[in-house]
Amino acid sequence: MAQSSIGFTLSQNLFKRNVAASVITHTPSIFRGYRSLPSFSFSQRRRRHHTPLSLSASFSSTTAMGETPATTADAGMDAVQRRLMFEDECILVDENDRVVGHDSKYNCHLMEKIEAENLLHRAFSVFLFNSKYELLLQQRSATKVTFPLVWTNTCCSHPLYRESELIEENALGVRNAAQRKLLDELGIPAEDVPVDQFTSLGRILYKAPSDGKWGEHELDYLLFIVRDVNVNPNPDEVADIKYVNRDQLKELLRKADAGEEGLKLSPWFRLVVDNFLFKWWDHLEQGTLGEIIDMKTIHKLT
Repeated sequence: MAQSSIGFTLSQNLFKRNVAASVITHTPSIFRGYRSLPSFSFSQRRRRHHTPLSLSASFSSTTAMGETPATTADAGMDAVQRRLMFEDECILVDENDRVVGHDSKYNCHLMEKIEAENLLHRAFSVFLFNSKYELLLQQRSATKVTFPLVWTNTCCSHPLYRESELIEENALGVRNAAQRKLLDELGIPAEDVPVDQFTSLGRILYKAPSDGKWGEHELDYLLFIVRDVNVNPNPDEVADIKYVNRDQLKELLRKADAGEEGLKLSPWFRLVVDNFLFKWWDHLEQGTLGEIIDMKTIHKLT
């Protein structure tokens, strides 16, 4: 593949976002017996998208023959979202949540790739409640590649293919990723959301197209946490936030169903609402959340 003629080429290990507060430390006991990142045979390994990118202000790339196909096709993509699409490496899994490789966020959200290669990646959805048991919702920013401006649960993202987020014991890798993204998207400091305060209640598997090009195919961990937190939303990720009680959420659902105010909900949030949320909310308030944890079942929802 031709080398970029301007800037410098991203190295094979793409740099991590420089958010010092999101660095997660672990006690040595967590890593005892933990091996290095899983290796895969050539037939098992998914290859990353290797479009050469330069770090110019517009994050565009020019090869000796001109712009790359991805650059040309996605010229209108927001620069921040574009960078994350190629910088982030998602964890590919099979339908039993076994790690089978990794690929760029870009490839993992292309419906063409999802349909042709059945790409399935690991994800998480955080449901953060305050001490009044009100649920924090966010409206995704207008520049998000998938599902812009829809309302959804507190935070929805992906653990990345890195050691701290691949730890499977007690879903620790996913919880580490949730802490990182709550800071990244909502400015919630790590100390406000300790990793050991997340409860992983279950997993769902779903597929949802966003538009003709992009979509989701995720094995999604559902995480509950009750904390009073400081929130400072990142406008590149979040357009708006609100806390809601049960009745306010039901009114939000009614408006979305009626098409009022142009209000839309993310498909994964709606699946959780329709199948689990209100029952789990009851257990949360009653202090019996532990009774409903089910990490053995992967619920395939449509």
